[in-house]
Amino acid sequence: MASGSGSSKNDFRRKWDKDEYESLAQKRLAEERELEKRDGKIAPPVKRELLRHRDYKVDLESKLGKTIVITKTTPQAEMGGYYCNVCDCVVKDSINFLDHINGKKHQRNLGMSMRVERSSLDQVKKRFEVNKKKLEEKQKEYDFEERMKELREEEEKAKAYKKEKQKERKRRAEDDVELEEDDEMAAVMGFSGFGSSKKSH
Repeated sequence: MASGSGSSKNDFRRKWDKDEYESLAQKRLAEERELEKRDGKIAPPVKRELLRHRDYKVDLESKLGKTIVITKTTPQAEMGGYYCNVCDCVVKDSINFLDHINGKKHQRNLGMSMRVERSSLDQVKKRFEVNKKKLEEKQKEYDFEERMKELREEEEKAKAYKKEKQKERKRRAEDDVELEEDDEMAAVMGFSGFGSSKKSH
């Protein structure tokens, strides 16, 4: 097993007999296999499904901006953060929650492996056709009347902006006229100007 005396007097490390421990490990494994065969507990390897798309929308915004009172008796599902009912755990923020539901542990608990089904050429062509049809439907749904209404609203906003600018110009022009009248009045009365605080000698 272990020998305290080394090959040299200065070597204080223990020396292990590797062959002896290897044989002990093999013997123990053989005994465990025999016990499993006798009990009939040989578990077949677990066959998991291939990874597939989520068929639901992940709710990240329902608790956004809400205040929750948490006590010692509050159940874990109602605590602050995002609760995963598959893995029975709470994640504190949305980024980590998305990482969790896309992660290996969560997918295993759902019964899926992280392997993805390999697509064939026909499946890819069909997917392209479906996406093309969706785009065409969106273009058909585009309503001409709604577009005209939007254009009218934009024109009205532009007209209102122009009117406001014209009113501002008129106000400035009236203020300039009043200042000129004040200057004329000051000249008639013998003042150089009302706004100056400095005395001229």
